[in-house]
Amino acid sequence: MRLRITRFLDQNHWVLPMICVLGAIALALTTLAIDRRFDYSLVPETITGTATAAQTLLSTTVTAMVTLMTLVLTIMTLAVQLAMEQFSPRIVPALLRDRGNKLSMGLFGGAAAFAFIAATSIDDQNGRVPGLTVVISYLLMLTSLVVLILYISRSGDALRAAGLIDLVGDHLQHEIEKLPRLPDRTQYRPSELILATEPGVIVAIDESRLVRLARDADVLIELCVMMGDFVPAGGPLARIHGDVGRLEVDRVNEAILLGPERTHHDDPVFALTKLVEIATRRIAEDPSTTVQAVDRIHDALRNLAGRELPTGRYTDGDGELRLVIRVLDWDGYVRLAFDEVREAGARIPKVARRLRSALLDLSSVASGGRRKALEQQLRLLDRAADHMPDDRAAEQARTPDVQGIGSGRDLSGS
Repeated sequence: MRLRITRFLDQNHWVLPMICVLGAIALALTTLAIDRRFDYSLVPETITGTATAAQTLLSTTVTAMVTLMTLVLTIMTLAVQLAMEQFSPRIVPALLRDRGNKLSMGLFGGAAAFAFIAATSIDDQNGRVPGLTVVISYLLMLTSLVVLILYISRSGDALRAAGLIDLVGDHLQHEIEKLPRLPDRTQYRPSELILATEPGVIVAIDESRLVRLARDADVLIELCVMMGDFVPAGGPLARIHGDVGRLEVDRVNEAILLGPERTHHDDPVFALTKLVEIATRRIAEDPSTTVQAVDRIHDALRNLAGRELPTGRYTDGDGELRLVIRVLDWDGYVRLAFDEVREAGARIPKVARRLRSALLDLSSVASGGRRKALEQQLRLLDRAADHMPDDRAAEQARTPDVQGIGSGRDLSGS
């Protein structure tokens, strides 16, 4: 029977909001009976306001709550459409079963029903106000405003790709947690590794704090992850070289911040990744957008070419190596910036010409040791041009052009 009830509540999305509305109606009738029992003198008029003011406010509350219900339905519809178009139609039931949406709808509907009953119970001609009922209606209205703010924030997360993925992932973890654990699921020796206590993406690393912790314990901390990596619960965060017993493991975990998704703070690689994603998303249908994205990739790499990249090795005040973090080197930045775009667009003349222009310009400003990765990208572009269907297309692809097609030497006449 319990399983049938649970399934009924999950599949019929109107049940929980309707229960909230009926509960609000029952509560309103109860408070009205209490007000009548005390001859409408339980709560003074200084708190409820005059009969006319209270009735006006409650009438406005009814209208506002109906509007909030419409807003909730609109956001749910947008989330469903996004999930169906961008991900999978099979994710929709998970969105519709979300109890947060149902409870928000129920609260707004219940507050509207309660305010309606309270407003019709006010006798403005005789100045008779059911004080307790009106006060509770005010409290429901304020609670609805708080829930609205929380709901909008939560809905913003739900409309993001990470929010939808987390929603399904949480449901999966909930089902997995029902299974019994094996007697020993430890895969790593705790004397060597520090494990993550929760799943998440590395969004911040407090290097100075880790160095202090390693110095105080006289150990070397080597992170097994780099910025932007996803770490499952129980996965390795750091390897300790030395006596781990002297290290405050909890404080090491606190110095490595996990989040639901990557952020731009202290993570330039993430911004570069997003530009590459924009460039490759619809490269065949919209190469002009790809060229615009390559413009900013070119600009970023040109700026980066003249800067010293972090080594990922941190020492204490005595020059002793205390922390090692995996970081992206120059070759890694070049491959991240150009590999996917080149593979997807090397045979599209507009994209190939813009990539060649960017790579040639970067080669002119990069130091000798950094030119090798750029020259490799140019060779790969040449190889793609060799496989083009005719010589004219190959010649076009080998011509650098800042606009893709618009300012190359074969077009400008100079």
